[in-house]
Amino acid sequence: MQQPAVPELAHTHTRPIHWLATATALAAVIALSSVLQPRPATAAQTTDPHPATAAAPATTGIDFPLRCGPVKPLVVKKATGDLDGDGRPETIAAVHCDSAMGTPPDGLYVLTQGADTPHPRLVATLLDPEERRTVTALTVQDGAVLATYLGYSSADVPSCCPDVKADAKWRWKDNLFIRSTPAGTHTV
Repeated sequence: MQQPAVPELAHTHTRPIHWLATATALAAVIALSSVLQPRPATAAQTTDPHPATAAAPATTGIDFPLRCGPVKPLVVKKATGDLDGDGRPETIAAVHCDSAMGTPPDGLYVLTQGADTPHPRLVATLLDPEERRTVTALTVQDGAVLATYLGYSSADVPSCCPDVKADAKWRWKDNLFIRSTPAGTHTV
């Protein structure tokens, strides 16, 4: 058996005093860490560029694309909600000519307003008045426009008596509104 070149060192054998010194050092570190705390964070909070409190666009002062002759367009239903996910609400307005007789057809329009623009603007027509529809219910739910409307199965049906009740849904996708028809469309 060969003898080591270096004699055995005294500190390679642990004794109770070594364990006591290690435990004391560890206790000191723990005690100091509970006394010494980091300073409070001072990072600046970023502001949301799309505040949740943005007001929905108003329908007043909008030039709706209706041919009403001597009468004015009338907003009969409206709903608001964030349709494009930018954090700012849009307004959906059902509008028809303010006629003293009959039930004129509605147009369904989407209005938006940017943070840096003073006036709302019309950005989409969901139902054209030429389609001869009358909106009976209008909501925004989960970023989609939901509408129920009355209409006509053919041009032979008199204007007084719509014979179709339908539901439609529009969702903003790829920079345009995609229309779908939920189950429940039926004749009246």
